[in-house]
Amino acid sequence: MLVNDHFNPRPTDIIVATSPKCGTTWLRALVFSIYNRSSFDFSDHPLSKNNPQELVPFLDGCIQVDGSTSFIDGFPSPRLLSTHLPYSLFPQRMTDDASGCRFVYICRDPKDVLISKWHFANKLRPKDLPPITLDEAFDSFCEGVSHYGPYWDHVLVYWKASLESPKKVLFLKYEDVKKEPGDCVRKVAEFLGVPFSPEEQNDKIVEDIVKLCSFENMSEQDVNKNETRNSKRPISNADFFRKGEVGDWVNHLSPQMAETLDQITEQKLQGTGFSFR
Repeated sequence: MLVNDHFNPRPTDIIVATSPKCGTTWLRALVFSIYNRSSFDFSDHPLSKNNPQELVPFLDGCIQVDGSTSFIDGFPSPRLLSTHLPYSLFPQRMTDDASGCRFVYICRDPKDVLISKWHFANKLRPKDLPPITLDEAFDSFCEGVSHYGPYWDHVLVYWKASLESPKKVLFLKYEDVKKEPGDCVRKVAEFLGVPFSPEEQNDKIVEDIVKLCSFENMSEQDVNKNETRNSKRPISNADFFRKGEVGDWVNHLSPQMAETLDQITEQKLQGTGFSFR
């Protein structure tokens, strides 16, 4: 509601969009480093001193209850912002093709999303409460009780928008990015209107960005080992890094759980032309 009532988009805005635990931190780092690659030296990069959330601020949390957008109004263009909001909740002045602002979206296998969300929720759980069991997390996820709405609905609204407006919404799969990160980096650069030059390709800038933003490199930065939490900042930098693997769900879900989730996914995606595979 606050975004609808108070946020003034600019034609140059770039929105990194995800459902929680789908690669938000990684995508923020990739988009920031791709767009700003000529501004910083890779040996002394802002990502070595800042968590990606500080470089690509969270739009949903930037607008204060009084409607103030002063924190982001002062940002120079182009503004790189992040969101977990479904595409359908954004005002038309942002989703119209004529508005200019662009969305880069990433999704992930629902089974891995569930496991990542479960671990994340228990990290933040008050110590005086018992941990959330996997059965509880599984039942809620299957019923669509999830941050920012049922996971499948969140994915499909961005998928459909990417088909209808491919110049406005770029749709990525986490598994594809893990498999071919260089191809993803090139695709994002093209989409944002800053393609890599032949000279940059020869200088292996794409490979430098892939390495800089890799889970292994990012999780080893001192700034991302910080576990400080407080009332104003209940999530620490370290909380955003666990494994970053594809298929970790096999270590947690029973075959029956996995089959149930696959059946729900098949039902939800039927007739859409989309598949997580």
